[in-house]
Amino acid sequence: MEVDVIRSAKRRKTAQARIVAGRLEVRIPARSSKAEEARLVEVFRRRYEKAGSSATLDLTARAKKLAKRFDLPVPTEIRWVTNQAHRWGSCTPSTGVIRISDRMAAFPPWVVDHVIVHELAHLVERRHGPAFYELANRYPLAERAEGYLLAKTGGDAPDADALADDEEPEADPPTAPDAPTAPDDRLF
Repeated sequence: MEVDVIRSAKRRKTAQARIVAGRLEVRIPARSSKAEEARLVEVFRRRYEKAGSSATLDLTARAKKLAKRFDLPVPTEIRWVTNQAHRWGSCTPSTGVIRISDRMAAFPPWVVDHVIVHELAHLVERRHGPAFYELANRYPLAERAEGYLLAKTGGDAPDADALADDEEPEADPPTAPDAPTAPDDRLF
């Protein structure tokens, strides 16, 4: 993969990369050393090569197959995303869009399938509760996949649910002060 490094005096601490016209464009602070530049280029190169390997897994086809097999709705869209550092996936039930963290690209397919089924279940039941878990646990390797995800997150509680942290509300229109808002977006 060809790389273009762009040094910016406006950048103080952060670095950023993206693919532009098939080339990896890495933006770094102007004062970065050559060693830091080389390290950052390698970090971003690995990240984008890993993301490229995620393209071998057709999420749309997998979601359709799993939805049919476990009698769940098909999402309107499912895609890999790079901006989920602390969640494995997310779902917006109101639009039917599911996002899967590209950190899972190298995970075993049965683990990715579990996260997809978990998110598909949110298309029916927004909140984690008995009805939701009845749907999500239709996936026969759910417990094993939860263990795998728990190990990847460094969790040490044997009864922790690696996917339970996905209930964040979507921004609602302004309401009266202290009025409750209805959660709409479910995130891992």
